[in-house]
Order: sequence, then C-alpha cells, then structure tokens
Amino acid sequence: MVLETNNTEKKADSTGPGTKLLKGEFLNYQRIWLISFVLTAAFAIMPVIFFAVLDYNLTRRSLENDAEARASRLASNTWRSLSFFLDERKNALSYVVRFNSFEQLGNTQQLANILDFLHQSFGGFTDIGIIDATGVQRAYAGPHGLAGKNYKDQQWFKDTISHGTSVSDVFLGFRNVPHISIALRHMAPDNTYFIIRATIEHQLPKILSEVKTSGNGDAFLINAKGVLQTPSHYFGDVLEKTNIALPPAMAQTRTMTITLENGQDMIAAFRHIPNTSFILVVLKSKQVIMSPWHDSQVALIKYLGISISVILLWIWAVTGYFVRRLKILDRNRHKYFHMAEYENKMASIGRLAAGVAHEINNPLAIINEKAGLIKDMVYFKQELKRDPRLLEIVDVILASVKRCSRITRQLLSFGRQTQTVPVPLTLKTVLDEVLVFLVKEAQLKNIFIDIDVPDTLPQVIGNPGKLQQIFLNIINNAFAAMPRDGRLSISAQKTDEPFVRLNISDSGCGIPPENLNHIFEPFFSTKTNQGGTGLGLSITYGLVQELGGRIEAKSKINEGTTFIIYLPTTTTQKEG
Repeated sequence: MVLETNNTEKKADSTGPGTKLLKGEFLNYQRIWLISFVLTAAFAIMPVIFFAVLDYNLTRRSLENDAEARASRLASNTWRSLSFFLDERKNALSYVVRFNSFEQLGNTQQLANILDFLHQSFGGFTDIGIIDATGVQRAYAGPHGLAGKNYKDQQWFKDTISHGTSVSDVFLGFRNVPHISIALRHMAPDNTYFIIRATIEHQLPKILSEVKTSGNGDAFLINAKGVLQTPSHYFGDVLEKTNIALPPAMAQTRTMTITLENGQDMIAAFRHIPNTSFILVVLKSKQVIMSPWHDSQVALIKYLGISISVILLWIWAVTGYFVRRLKILDRNRHKYFHMAEYENKMASIGRLAAGVAHEINNPLAIINEKAGLIKDMVYFKQELKRDPRLLEIVDVILASVKRCSRITRQLLSFGRQTQTVPVPLTLKTVLDEVLVFLVKEAQLKNIFIDIDVPDTLPQVIGNPGKLQQIFLNIINNAFAAMPRDGRLSISAQKTDEPFVRLNISDSGCGIPPENLNHIFEPFFSTKTNQGGTGLGLSITYGLVQELGGRIEAKSKINEGTTFIIYLPTTTTQKEG
C-alpha cells in the first residue's frame, strides 16, 4: 500500500532533527548516565552477591554435611551394639546346643538351669524352649507356661526351618506381649532336627534409650514394612505403622532429610541390621543443628549491605565523570561520521562488484570459446576465411565485448566520486544505472519492479554518485523487507515547488510505529544480529540534505513502506 503525502508540504529545514542527530546533538546524557550506572552497578554488585550466596550455601551445606556425618557415625556405632547384642545371644544358644545332648535339653529342669546360666552370663533372656520338627514345643523353661504350644504357623518358625537361624520381628505371640524370638535349628542324634528358641522383650529399647541424639533427636528400630520395632518419640509405640520412606537395603549407612507431619525437618540416618529385618533410624533436628548458621547469616547480610552501599557511591561518582567526558568527545563525533559514510559506500560497491563479475564472466567465456574456434579453423583450413559462419562467430564476439564494455562503464559511473559541482541529472537515467545492478537479486526473489518515471520530468540538480547511493540504500532496504513475489513501485512527478517528488514503495513487512521516528538516527537498526550497522538510512538522510532535498517515510505493518524524496530542480538550494 503506497502512502501519499500532500504536494504542498513545505521544504524541510536543513537543520531538522535528522541532521542534528548526525551531528551528535540531542543525545540524552542523563539516560546514558542512568543506564551506565545501572549496568555498572549490576556487574559490580553481582559478584559480591554471588559470593555471598555461595558462602551462604557452602556454609549451610557444610553444616548439613557435618550433621549428616554425625548422624551417620551415631547410627553406625549403634547398629554395631545392636548387632553384637543379637549375635551374642545367637552364639549363646549355639553354645547350649553344642554342649548339651538332645535328652538333656528335653529335661525341663536342665533347661531351667540353662536359662539361669544364660541370665547370669549374658542377660536379656525371657524364656527358652525346645521345639520339634512339627512345631510343638517339647520342653520349656520360663514364666509363661508355653510347653506344648505349636508354632508351625509362626513366621519365625518357617524362617528358622528355611535358613537354620532367625531373628524375628517384634510380635505379640501366644502371650500377647511384644517380644523378639531368636531361634536356631539343630540336628538330633536320630537325624531329625529340633529348634532351640529364646525370647527377649525390653533389651533393644533399653539399648536405644542410651543413644545420645541431643536436642529433639530420636533413635528407634523399624522393619522393612515401616512397622515400629521399638518406641519412637515422633512416630508412636511398638507395632504402630509409620509413613517413613525407607531407602533400599545396603551395607552402608544412608542419610537423608525427612519432614515430619508437624513440618519439622529432620536429618535421618538409616542402617540395616545384618541377618535381620530391622532398620535402625537415628533422627536429629535440622533446626537445632542449623541455629548457629542462621545467626552467622544475619551478620553476613549486614556486612553485605554496607559493601553494596560503598560500591554504589563509588559507581555514582565514576559514571558521572565518564559521562561528562563523553559529552566532550561526542562534539567531535560528527567529524568522523563521513568516514563511516565512505566505508558504507565502499561496502555497497563491493556487493555490486560481485554482480558485475558474474555478468562479465559469461561474455568473457564466449569470447574465449569463439576466438579459440576461429583460431583452430583458420589454422587447419585456410579456405574457411571466407566462410559465412566465420563472420557470424566474429559478430557474436563483438556483441559480447560490447556487453562487457557497457557493464564496465556502468560500474565506473556508479563509483564516480570526484565530481563535487552540482550538475543537471535525468532522474530516470540515474535510476536505470542503479537498477541494472539489482536485476539479478530481483529475479532471484521474484520481485516485480514497477517504474513510472516520465521522461518529461525536469532535471534534478545534484551529485550523481550521492543520488545513486540514496537510491541504492533505499532499494536494498526494500528488497530485504520483502519476501518472495514482492512488488517494488517507483514513481515520480513534478510538484508546485521547484522539486521533483519521488516515491519508492515496497510490499514488505512494514516498520512498527515505535521505530518509524528513529529510522534515520545513526546506528539505529533492528537487524544488528544479522549484520546491520544502522548507518544506511542515516547516511541516506544526510545525503538528501546535502543535495538540498528532504526525505520522509510512511509505513504500515504487513502492508509496506513508502519513502518520499523531494529533489531540487534548481540550484537555489544549499549544496552540502
């Protein structure tokens, strides 16, 4: 969509906003200082905060690791005591069956004497019994009168039959009292086996009650199903089910953090007791352990605040000094701006040179081929000198040479910069000189170029090289903004003023309204990540001003952009 403007618009002042921007004026130094201050402060403070956070996390992690190590050592020491206690009782029962015959063990009085011996030597035994292969307790010594009871359905009996020895989970049994069974399988003289079994009740909780967990700690036994085997301060009494997520069985102590139902975090150490289903759990309150660390962090935050305040005051002074220096340096920036303009023009010529080389290669190849053919024909057949086909080949060579000559002249005309005096120029001729180098790109992108520039237009006054660069910059931008199958429209008409109005419209993506007022500013570009420098349109603006004209831009998103250029037809305008 082409956006038209009123032909009665007044000529732009040569000291308009674009020109002042080119000269380094109207820069918002307060904003520059603010951005510099914020960015410098951010980069200066970030390492301080980073190391403070690093120290925060490292100290916390160090204390947590130390607490986990202490809990792990405590669990390791405790499980050894428990394992030794159980192994000692199993070894005592093994000693009894080794040094007493089956008949002696079957005698109730002898069994009572053995129980007294075990009480005196080891302690911790509640009763003792001899059970045959059918599960019937044939002999019993103890306070509960369990002789004749059948244990074939008890889990500990099945485990003993299968493995030869067993330490049961805590269970109620026939006497409905929580206790643990220790049993060993032994062969009788008649090649049958019997089981010697003893029970213990309160010894394991007593051992765990002596564990120094400090603060709000806890130590208890639990089985693989999460059922308590000893009382727990946090989870209840024996045989109550807990919701603790147990780690997989392994030979080492495992530590992790668990959260109780009241929201309290605890450091938990888990250790499986060998040859049993017991898991030792040692808990330590994380809040109690970390309280010294919290106190140190208060002091850290205080010193961090003081450090940041000093850094901000220093940056405030330093950035203010450098921005003041920048104001002075910026006054000289416009002196070097024309150097960037020249480099941009050289880059444009470099891009064109590739197209010119492509155009020249084909004619040169034809020249080489045909000239070689002529040479061969003349060398071998002298009678062919008057052959009509020879003349046809010569004509082709001459046409190709003429084409190379025309392209070379166009390139030299485009790169001409020596002429400084304004001269009359035919607008359509200048446009043709530029478009000839862009035809290939238009063909590749299938862009249709519509030119409506009458030959009756008055000549414009200006510098041919500058006018060529103006057209090249705008048309290149239009090509970049258009997808395939785009349309470029170029039209010109005379105005009531001594100007020719030239409209260059594309069907590209358009320019957002918030960017439209900045497109002529130096170094403003939306394609910096694609190699754009932001100098093309700002140089174009300056060149138009130097020719005594003015340039405007109108655009709509997804509809296209129109550049409107007013070029003088007389020499009354000031030549830049």
